[in-house]
Amino acid sequence: MRNRPLVLTTESARHPFRQRLPAHVLRLMPEGAGRRKRPVDDDSDWKLFALSFCAFFWAFYGFIF
Repeated sequence: MRNRPLVLTTESARHPFRQRLPAHVLRLMPEGAGRRKRPVDDDSDWKLFALSFCAFFWAFYGFIF
């Protein structure tokens, strides 16, 4: 029988880096716990389009005049 020294690692983690992490890091959280819902931002596509259009317009306008 082998005598093993006291190990402060997680034996279920197979990678050496994961073995050195504390146990609470590897613990799985229940679905939806600790997550906050972000407000829905539906107009981001229009904002990006308007910004790109204006940037192209000013760059083109600057090259002409």
